[in-house]
Amino acid sequence: MSKEIVEKDILFEIKNLKKYFPVKGGVLQRTVGHVKAVDDVSFTIYKGETLGIVGESGSGKSTLGRTILRLLDPTDGEIIYNNEDISGLRQGKLRPYRKDMQMVFQDPYASLNPRMSVGELIEEPMIVQNTLSKPDRKKMVVDLLEKVGLGPEARGKYPHEFSGGQRQRIGIARSLSTRPKFIIGDEPVSALDVSVQSQVLNLMEDLQDEFDLTYLFIAHDLSVVKHISDRVGVMYLGRLAEIAPKDSLYDKPLHPYTQALIAAVPSTDVLNVREKTPLKGDLPSPSNPPTGCAFHTRCPKAHDRCKVERPELTHMGEEHYVACHLYTEPEPVVKVE
Repeated sequence: MSKEIVEKDILFEIKNLKKYFPVKGGVLQRTVGHVKAVDDVSFTIYKGETLGIVGESGSGKSTLGRTILRLLDPTDGEIIYNNEDISGLRQGKLRPYRKDMQMVFQDPYASLNPRMSVGELIEEPMIVQNTLSKPDRKKMVVDLLEKVGLGPEARGKYPHEFSGGQRQRIGIARSLSTRPKFIIGDEPVSALDVSVQSQVLNLMEDLQDEFDLTYLFIAHDLSVVKHISDRVGVMYLGRLAEIAPKDSLYDKPLHPYTQALIAAVPSTDVLNVREKTPLKGDLPSPSNPPTGCAFHTRCPKAHDRCKVERPELTHMGEEHYVACHLYTEPEPVVKVE
């Protein structure tokens, strides 16, 4: 993205956020453990930026997004939106905030009700929020369909009459119907053809400029995230391993996990091929994560301290933070320029 975030006004401040799911067992179905989907995550989201979140499947990306929107209740931690702590609000108290926060889902086929017409799908959030009169709602539906590249004739059609890319455009139009300030894209292009992916990404960028939106963009494709993001956060097993401006992260990744992810991205530049660092083993179970650094069981640079002590996010300059013992005292292993 070419634009820069000039004013560093904070829209969201996430503090020590946790989301654990109970594991039931035995005849009485008692809680015998927890799946730590999001485990003590902290970061900020600035107004007008696109913050990308990447990581392997099972790293907690989607759960993080749904918890921030309060589609899931947090186990612990704070979600501060516009200086208001919304983490403990009940559903009735959350309603005024709902219109400001929307989501574009991964599957454009399952996320649209097949029994509702396109016009009804886009109009429904406005009816729930009671923001406009009926004539104004009808006009808004037409305006939004035109904004996303679909004509007014799409109002009376049903989702099955559209392609995957067109359905995702309908989903984007629906997310804009309440004039939100913040949108989470939960892998919004992963189910689309490559040629359609670029069209949807460009559309989201254009709409961001026009509607002054802030995005949290969740994906596993690092090339897609690099295209649309201002900053990128890397998650591993429910924890934040690294977060930095995209150029800093891609040009000089610090965490061994980030280095392995970026090295695995296919490149056509034969003169600048990154050294690949294959990861050992599979992603551990989030119900029984390793002690210390969660990545130490697969890290080629792990040492004894990594097995017993959990690293905290360390500031490495220029909004670049990394959670790795390689860059902290008392055992500095790698010197950072």
